[in-house]
Amino acid sequence: MRQTAFDGGGSHIRWTEVPGAEPARVYLHGLGAVSAVYHAHIAARPELAGRRSLFVDLPGHGTSDRPQDFGYTLDDHAQAVAAALDAAGVTGAELLGHSMGGAVAIVLAHRRPDLVSRLVLTEANLDAFPPPAAGSSKIAVYGEDDFVERGHARVLDTVGPLWAATMRLADPRALHRSAVGLRRGSTPVMRTLLEGLPVDRVYLQGERSGELADREGLEAAGVRVVTVPGAGHNVMFDNPDAFVAAVTGTD
Repeated sequence: MRQTAFDGGGSHIRWTEVPGAEPARVYLHGLGAVSAVYHAHIAARPELAGRRSLFVDLPGHGTSDRPQDFGYTLDDHAQAVAAALDAAGVTGAELLGHSMGGAVAIVLAHRRPDLVSRLVLTEANLDAFPPPAAGSSKIAVYGEDDFVERGHARVLDTVGPLWAATMRLADPRALHRSAVGLRRGSTPVMRTLLEGLPVDRVYLQGERSGELADREGLEAAGVRVVTVPGAGHNVMFDNPDAFVAAVTGTD
């Protein structure tokens, strides 16, 4: 495991790394998740093996520190990931971001274009204030203190055992601030940033999740949108073959 400081208080962001050829692939998890849990089985596939791979846990999640005075906005998370990549000597990486991790990847690619050569986004959040059914909405509906004291336990009981298994590893206050920051989005909003990026961009949408809003606009901007059959939000679990094919461009 590797680590580097990401704020002025000595808090550390941590990641595990598999050596291999450059450019590196950097895996970013979603809200209440852990990178290795969601992506290690993908990186180990023969089609993807041999590349340097970093599994980064966002601040407040997994093995990374959880400072109580940190904002946990999308910009904050992106700056922390940038600190990790700088410390690891990574440039021109291929970022694979799931859900909130995809939104962070978009912001990072906009703020630090030297760090990113390609984006593979799995149902990344593109718009501010998503519908009430969104996972972040279930958390952000609480006030921060109310979520820490009561809401965290309630949400864990309702999200299902798989998401709860990693969500319980996240700091409740960091989880709430991350959810609120995700709902507020970036400035400009993530969709606008994504459409303007000059790098190769792939967006994976699970068939069971329904139609992607303004798919035509994304495709007109050069984003390759792939509907993954038989998959919901967690495409890498529901249809790993299709996920790998999209990463390698063989779909």
